[in-house]
Amino acid sequence: MKLARRKHIRDDVELNITAFLNLMVILIPFLLITAVFSRVTVLELNLPSRDAIAKHEDKIKLQLELVVRKDSFEIRDSNMGRIKYFPRTEEKTNWKFFTEILVEIKSRFPDEQSITLLLEPKINYKTIIKVMDTVRYADIVQITEVETVELFPNISIGDAPELLDANKPLNPEAKKNSSSTNIGVTAK
Repeated sequence: MKLARRKHIRDDVELNITAFLNLMVILIPFLLITAVFSRVTVLELNLPSRDAIAKHEDKIKLQLELVVRKDSFEIRDSNMGRIKYFPRTEEKTNWKFFTEILVEIKSRFPDEQSITLLLEPKINYKTIIKVMDTVRYADIVQITEVETVELFPNISIGDAPELLDANKPLNPEAKKNSSSTNIGVTAK
């Protein structure tokens, strides 16, 4: 019996990978074609530093801010105050008028590249993206063609200051505590 077991010859089995190769021939081009359509865009944002207020230059420079609220836009200079205010709603915003104001400011200060967006906490995400795109570039209609002009590509983001109620007295300690809290936004 022991001899019979030893004489038993083991047959080698071949692997049949034809079906697997057929699957790979179909799957690899499909994956390569669909991978081209996925694209991630990253927009670099600069958050204002806490000691930015402490730095003071001899020459007064434009420090452009845009306060975005649910019911209004307010363009202002942090040194000089309000430049332009206009009402809006979440559903209806006059983007053409907004762009014209930014183009006018850019024409007066052509070297300025920065703007700070101060946002209320519950601003719609689509509104934030639309505002960021609008402050970066504008399409200006020339006589026969449309020209894309760079406005303020360096964008910083922060919290909008609270609205002051006319019936409420000013509380200096509340003002100190709400000085500047920064938020971050990632664009895809």
